[in-house]
Amino acid sequence: MTTATTAPGQAAPLVRVRGLTKSYGAIRALRGVDVSFRRGEIHGLVGANGAGKSTLIRCLAGLERPDAGDILVDGEIAHVHGPDDAARLGLAFIHQELNLVSSFTGAQNIMLGSHRGSMVTPRRFSGVPRAVLDAARRVGIDFPLDIPVSELTVHQQWLVTIARALVEDRALIAMDEPTASLDAQEAATLLKVARELAASGVAVVFISHRLDEVTAVCDRVTAFKDGSISLALPRAEITREAVVRAIVGHDVTPGAGATAFEVTEHPRVVLRLQDVGRGRSVREVSLTLHEGEVVGIAGLVGSGRTELARLIFGADRPDRGTMLLDGKPYRPRSIPHAIARGVAYVPEERRSEALFLTHSVEDNLHITVWDRWRMSKLLPLIRPRASRAAANHTCRTLGIKTADARRPVMSLSGGNQQKVVMGRWLATNPKILILDEPTRGVDVGARADIYDRIREANRSGSAVLVISSEFEELLECNRVLVMAEGRIVGELTGGEITVPNMLHLCYA
Repeated sequence: MTTATTAPGQAAPLVRVRGLTKSYGAIRALRGVDVSFRRGEIHGLVGANGAGKSTLIRCLAGLERPDAGDILVDGEIAHVHGPDDAARLGLAFIHQELNLVSSFTGAQNIMLGSHRGSMVTPRRFSGVPRAVLDAARRVGIDFPLDIPVSELTVHQQWLVTIARALVEDRALIAMDEPTASLDAQEAATLLKVARELAASGVAVVFISHRLDEVTAVCDRVTAFKDGSISLALPRAEITREAVVRAIVGHDVTPGAGATAFEVTEHPRVVLRLQDVGRGRSVREVSLTLHEGEVVGIAGLVGSGRTELARLIFGADRPDRGTMLLDGKPYRPRSIPHAIARGVAYVPEERRSEALFLTHSVEDNLHITVWDRWRMSKLLPLIRPRASRAAANHTCRTLGIKTADARRPVMSLSGGNQQKVVMGRWLATNPKILILDEPTRGVDVGARADIYDRIREANRSGSAVLVISSEFEELLECNRVLVMAEGRIVGELTGGEITVPNMLHLCYA
C-alpha cells in the first residue's frame, strides 16, 4: 500500500513512516510499511498478535532498529537509535508490558518519564512533585504514590505506567494495549485522557484488541496483517466488520462455531474449598471444582479473583478455612508443592510472573517437564534433538509464531508468549488449570486458539478455572462464580450465564 498524500486543508503528518522493514530471522515483522500520524488525531492500529503493530512502535521508540526505511518527524528524517533519541523528538510510549522499577515508589517510576528522570534514586528523590501529581490525577490514580510499586496491584502498576508517559508535554504518545489490565471505569478514564490529549494537539497512537474502543475513539484506523497494512480507514468509514475482516483475512460470523464446554458424565470433585480466607482480600470462600468442567470467575478488579487463585496455587497461604484436593487435605506449602499435586496457573502478568524472557521458547515450554528430556536420572543433561523436536511440534500445534524454538521468548508477540505459557502447563496434564485473564492483549485469532486449548484440557479431564474481566468470554463456561469484595456473591448456570446477570451480581 502506498502512502496517502496529505489532502488539501489537512495538517501535514507529525510522524511519517516510509518503507519500514524489519525481520527476525525468517520472520518478516514489517514489510515496507508506510503510515503517518497527525497532531490532534487518535490513530488506531489493529491486527493479530505478530502482525507488526508492536514492532512498528518499538522502532519509533528506538528499541528496535529497522532493516530499511525511514522515520520522518516534521518532514525531516529522524535517527532514532535509542529511547533518548525518541524522547528528544517528543515521542512517548506506553508499551504492551509493564516496565517498572519494582523497588522504586509509584512517584519515582512516574518521574522516570521526565527529563529529570536521571535524578530519581532512592537517596536523591523524595516527595511527590507537582508534575507527578498532575499526571496521576489525569489517569484517576487514587492510591498512595509513596510506596514501592511491588506493593501495588497489576492494574495499579499499569496506571503508574500510563501516568509516566503523561508527566511531560509530548508531541506524540503511543499507547500499546493501554486498557488491557484496567476495569471499565479506569478504561473510560483512559479513553477520556486520549481524547483530551488529541484535543490539545497531541498525536495519539492507540493500539488495542478491544475493537469497540477502537471504533469509538479513533479518528483513523490502520489494520496490519503479516507485517503489511491490510486496511486504512477514516472515522466515517470505520466499522467493526471491516476491521475484523482486515485482521483475520475473511468475514467472521459472531458466535460461529462457539459451543459450550463439555461436561464429564458423573464428574468427581477434584477441589473443595470451605470458608477459605486471607485477610480482607479473600473472605470465607466456599466452592467445588469437578473433573472435566470449566468454571468462570467473574468480578471487578479488586474483587479477590487473583488473590483466590494464588491461594490455590500456593503462592500465598490462607489464614482460615480448609481445602481438599481429591478428597485429601490440601494446604500447599509453596508453588512447587502445588505443582507436584497437579495444580497449574497461568498468571495475569505473563512477562514478570511466568516467563524466563532471555531463555529460549524451548526452555520456557519444557521447564515443567524437563525430566522427559534428560539422558539419565543421574545426569542433569538433556537429549537436545528430542527436546527441540518436541518444542517445534508444540509450536506448530499451538500456532506459536517463531522461526526457531531456540529464539528468546522475549522476541515473541504477547499472544505468542501467552501460548508458550499455556503450552508449558498443558504438557503436565494438570488436575486443575487456573487461567487468570488468559486472553488479555490477545487478538481474535489467538483468542480462538487459546480457547481451543482450554477445550483440550476440558476433554482430557482437567478442572479449569477461568478468570476474566471480559464477561463475554465466560458465556461458554459450565458455571460462573461471581466475586465481589473478596466473597463469592452468586453462582450462575445454564441459561442464567449472561453478561447482565454477572454485572448485576458484581454491583448488587
